[in-house]
Amino acid sequence: MTLKLDFENATIAGLVLAKVGNPSRNEPLQTSKQLFKVEEEDQPTLSTIFLRPFKSFSLVGQKFHHHSSLGKHELNTLVDELFAEPASLLEKGKEIAQRLHSKSTHPNIKSGDLCMSLIEGIQIGEDQVQGLCILKSESVTPFLSISASDGDLQLNTEHGINPEKIDKGCLIVDHFQKKGFYVLTFDRGSSESRFWVRDFLSVIPIADSALLSKKVAEMAVTAISESAPPRAEGDDSPPWDVNNAAQEALSYFDDKKHFSMQEFEEKALRSDAAREKFKEERKRVEEEDGVTLEEGFELSQKDISKAKKMMKSIMKLDTGVELRLKPSVVADPSKVLEKGYDEEKKMQFIKVYFNKEDA
Repeated sequence: MTLKLDFENATIAGLVLAKVGNPSRNEPLQTSKQLFKVEEEDQPTLSTIFLRPFKSFSLVGQKFHHHSSLGKHELNTLVDELFAEPASLLEKGKEIAQRLHSKSTHPNIKSGDLCMSLIEGIQIGEDQVQGLCILKSESVTPFLSISASDGDLQLNTEHGINPEKIDKGCLIVDHFQKKGFYVLTFDRGSSESRFWVRDFLSVIPIADSALLSKKVAEMAVTAISESAPPRAEGDDSPPWDVNNAAQEALSYFDDKKHFSMQEFEEKALRSDAAREKFKEERKRVEEEDGVTLEEGFELSQKDISKAKKMMKSIMKLDTGVELRLKPSVVADPSKVLEKGYDEEKKMQFIKVYFNKEDA
């Protein structure tokens, strides 16, 4: 689930700063002793830096989750108390930093600088709400500055946080309070650092029709593509037609308003291998993403369409080379691909035309 958040009038009411080490390496926690107030002239710059990562449409709305009761979710309780009494920001910020420090015991977790800001004026529809922004930077960037001194110019070197390379962050919005608040989060680290979402925040995606539709469509493509048998020797069919089965499976969703897991497995997943792979994908998604896939739910055709557009065809060649083709290429591959046979090498080849490399 993704809400439309408007940050145009958002301001920072206060900041709590911390340096969070890794306890397993005997690295300490240091928190600011006073609340840092942002000057009015600095508001536009800092609020833009802090909130920019949460404008991404790729972020999925999440919520705090505890296996028994939200009342036992430490961070949910701290945030609930903070929103009820904003003047407690310094106290609550220190407790949040302590929680992060206690969860940072894995040897791969890096120490870093933590910024916790109370945001006012976030617009959701006609309502203005507050939010808590937490950002962690695990690296510092050297930068140069030129300053005037005694009638001359000096070059200074300093180290600081690069706003474009903040490693982890979350925005907790005072919305859906009784259900665990509305939380957006990002983590630019490796998959090994899932502690940010799982251990520190303990959030799960908000499972609505949009998310469930997107997940089940992606799982179907993965299941069918990975369970397809390898191309037989001498198969002269165009190598970019390998995803026909996946396209056929996704056509199950056309004009449907309600999804039935049983019907989908029977009508869209034609082989035992595809059904088995789909079950594996379902188990993985439920365990890793915390998304429970219902046996039936309302479909979001917009999100099904997104999944179809993202689908890629894969050409696997016996020389160990793989080519991935986007749907726009599959529609008319002859514009950029040319297939032929080299008499000298006694091998087939595929020539690829392009204008420039994409970064």
